[in-house]
Amino acid sequence: MVKYFVGVSVLRTPWDQVFAAFWQRYPNPYSKHVLTEDILFRQVTPDHKLLSRRLLTKTNRIPHWAERLLPANVPRSVYVIEDSIVDPKNKSLTTFTWNINHARLMVVEECCVYCVNPENSSWTEIRRQAWISSSLFGVTRAIQEFGLARFKSNVTKTMKGYEFILAKMQGEAPSKTLVITAKEAKEKARETALAATEKAKDLASKAASTQKQQYV
Repeated sequence: MVKYFVGVSVLRTPWDQVFAAFWQRYPNPYSKHVLTEDILFRQVTPDHKLLSRRLLTKTNRIPHWAERLLPANVPRSVYVIEDSIVDPKNKSLTTFTWNINHARLMVVEECCVYCVNPENSSWTEIRRQAWISSSLFGVTRAIQEFGLARFKSNVTKTMKGYEFILAKMQGEAPSKTLVITAKEAKEKARETALAATEKAKDLASKAASTQKQQYV
């Protein structure tokens, strides 16, 4: 069964500024796992929408118990495709992202819609959905639980990254509380991931001892 996430975040900043920050969000202190970003395609449609496709290279670590199920020569970098549609007339930015390697271990698909907050036109709302799946026999549920916990942690880092970039764009010093809040959120996410890891250790040991998995 696929793990599903849905959530809404709010940035107390106008949509135009968040839109500008979207293209400048890397690098920032909360995205050290993002190594590169490359534009593969960009087009303006007849109705003045901007279509883009980017390739992101990330280095997300996998749990130690999952490493035992993978060949030693498997690259640890993750390649992520990001498609985006910008509608300046209606002030909306929609993104679709998914990883194109390590798909047997885990696939994370995400859809985000950046729009004007309906309660305050000076704020930006981010509506986020994600689907985490795995086809690695024997540890599917454990990997999906781990993936969901890590995804939630990354959402927190993403929001802190936006706040950092927006403050920088506005010529302000990023608040020290951002770092403190991020550390607290990281600890909570680590506790959640640890719980999922403990559940998975026995399953991983059994899967590793009964058969050799060929990873593609």
